[in-house]
Amino acid sequence: MTRSDLVEELAARFAQLTHRDAETAVKTVLDAVADALVRGHRIEIRGFGSFTVNHRPPRMGRNPRSGESVAIPEKRVPHFKPGKALREAVDARTTALKAGPATDA
Repeated sequence: MTRSDLVEELAARFAQLTHRDAETAVKTVLDAVADALVRGHRIEIRGFGSFTVNHRPPRMGRNPRSGESVAIPEKRVPHFKPGKALREAVDARTTALKAGPATDA
């Protein structure tokens, strides 16, 4: 799902929202999440999951073409951990898809 798909879904579910209002709402929420992560905060949405910032220490890597050692600097990267309800919903959907369509005999 893309950002524009999310805007379309929000506008379709809530008839009182115009497309522009839905777009503003999605932009505001995503900007708030990004700003909080930039400041190093943790975001938790109950039933959905949490966003945190993980620290990756510096390390030595290799250039695959030349085999030369390359120093990779430390960095901070965003990380998402799904909540229990989301994990269970995805797992139930995956299990249902693997079982195949139900047929009445």
